[in-house]
Amino acid sequence: MTTSAATRPHLPPLGFGTASLGAGDVADDVLDAAWAANVRYFDTAPHYGLGLAERRLGHFLAGRRRDKFIVSTKVGRLLLPPDQADGRVVEGSPDASGLVRVRDHSRVGIKRSLSDSLERLGLQRVDLALLHDPDNHLDEAVETAIPALVELRSQGLVSAIGVGMNQTPGLARLVAETDIDYVMVAGRYTLLDRVAEESLMPLCARRGVKVVAAAILNSGLLADPQVATSYDYEPVRPEVRAAARRLQEVCRRHGVPLLAAALQFPGRHPLVETTLLGAASAANVTESMAALRTPTSRALWDELDELVSELRPALAGGRWR
Repeated sequence: MTTSAATRPHLPPLGFGTASLGAGDVADDVLDAAWAANVRYFDTAPHYGLGLAERRLGHFLAGRRRDKFIVSTKVGRLLLPPDQADGRVVEGSPDASGLVRVRDHSRVGIKRSLSDSLERLGLQRVDLALLHDPDNHLDEAVETAIPALVELRSQGLVSAIGVGMNQTPGLARLVAETDIDYVMVAGRYTLLDRVAEESLMPLCARRGVKVVAAAILNSGLLADPQVATSYDYEPVRPEVRAAARRLQEVCRRHGVPLLAAALQFPGRHPLVETTLLGAASAANVTESMAALRTPTSRALWDELDELVSELRPALAGGRWR
């Protein structure tokens, strides 16, 4: 890792992910609630709402002092009319704006991706730029995308660089082979699914790479196992729901809501610099902040750790494992 500890942005313990921002008025309410709760790190991406999340975040931050907040965004997808895809991978169908997500990991594409994001955000730089889900394109990530991010870092357009993914083998390869500062681990370091600690986290420790924990509720399963319908973007398998319910029962015996344990868990690891929260409403923000203040005991964590070791087979064969 080239970025020194002195120049790399220090991310606060909590951040806010904008993937679920809704309509404009709702977005303002949610962001207002996060700001009122002293959240100052915001993560976004062109992928979220085909640029709407970046625009709404930029509108919210406009007029605020730039040294009072931290922003990360993603690169690797351009938002273009379908007729400009030029043979590149197109994801999804055009929305009302007529744009589609076009995957582009070339040097030019990465730089354009960041430039477009800065325009939507109304910023001159971001603190952290992350290559977004290069799952089946790891060679491109190593050969062109991350070298382009290294250039952008050297030019001061970003303070730090990294990769965000839902699976750990790809992250481990990129930590080992490239010069990144952060990994954003989505769904693989949670109260239930701790696969990241098996090989990725030790590798990050050796390479001096910090971790941002995202998707920590596993698609809402750890918020309420009874009503959750998905796990890792797929229908919840019965054995996975049963595993989450067993965690909930342990928490109940200790007088702690499952949500509180799920939100507090990632930040207990010394490598996790930031835990990203998500919310679709201001009430969600308030609930999450209250859960983070819930007292817990060593006995609770010890019992949860023991149970998770027993539950690992239930998670085998998942989409990102």
